[in-house]
Amino acid sequence: MQAIVLNGFGAPDQFRQKELPVPAYGENELLIEIKATAFNPIDYQMRQGRRESQHMHSPVLGRELAGIVIAAGAQTTGFAPGDTVIAAAGSKGSNGTYATHIALNYQMVTLLPAALPFAVATAIPSAGLTAYQTFQRMNARPDDLLFLTGGAGAVGSFLVKLLKAHGIHQLFTTAGSEQSHAALEALGLPACRILNYRVADLAQRLLAATGQQYFDWAIDTVGGKISETAAEVLGLNKSYADITFLGTERTRELLFDKGAHVLNISNYAYAVANRLSWYGQNLRELAALIDAAVITPPAVQVVGRFSADTVQQAHIMMENNRTCGRKLVMTMD
Repeated sequence: MQAIVLNGFGAPDQFRQKELPVPAYGENELLIEIKATAFNPIDYQMRQGRRESQHMHSPVLGRELAGIVIAAGAQTTGFAPGDTVIAAAGSKGSNGTYATHIALNYQMVTLLPAALPFAVATAIPSAGLTAYQTFQRMNARPDDLLFLTGGAGAVGSFLVKLLKAHGIHQLFTTAGSEQSHAALEALGLPACRILNYRVADLAQRLLAATGQQYFDWAIDTVGGKISETAAEVLGLNKSYADITFLGTERTRELLFDKGAHVLNISNYAYAVANRLSWYGQNLRELAALIDAAVITPPAVQVVGRFSADTVQQAHIMMENNRTCGRKLVMTMD
């Protein structure tokens, strides 16, 4: 098979295309020919050698896929060669998804939502599962006041769709460009609830927009300095969903001082606990919501075809926040 291999931690130019053996598959695994893969911020954080790199077991990065089942192990059920599928492989596959093939436990896989092209379907698993886990664990109520950082991002936009589809509309978020602002308005958010995160007094502006009401929920999908704003505008004994593990020391101090209830959102936690069926089951539920038109799949931008150059370009775009509310995708054909 062909794969894009990371030669060493550092800059985006560390990627090289290389021929590797097609992975062997076990009795509980599917061998999948990957047709498209999507990029995630954790990819470049791994490439940089940050904390996330501890989860690497292959020099081939990439965490999600859309593809075709080539072979199925004797102990698998529900799949046959020729099935089109999606999966969030995380670090549980034989290798990452910057490759033409992968072997993966069948419990982490689900059938591709009806009529979706591979380039769109591949953008569902990672962001979709993160947003869906956040939505389920929040159990927000229609009268709750919510602040979401990075609403135009892949996870943020998925979460906006899930919340609005379930009658939760008191949602404020941030955008840093006209494209992101337009993308959020297209999701049905009023312009007055989309604030520019670049302003110096964002917390004060948020509270002014709510009539000085503090938020019942703050959900951080971005990390860094804006996590402090999310903590500032959160009410006493209210709830904070942390998706990034990138909050600052001041963020943690503010949350402690407010007696906040903190949800740590991690898809990888289920892999650590070896609850692999969580991935397939929740992906099936997401696919059903998309098939029923309750929510729509994420907007995507195809960066290019399978190559080290495409991977390098996608990493640079993610690091420089140039995704404009779209999930970046690489196709194999």
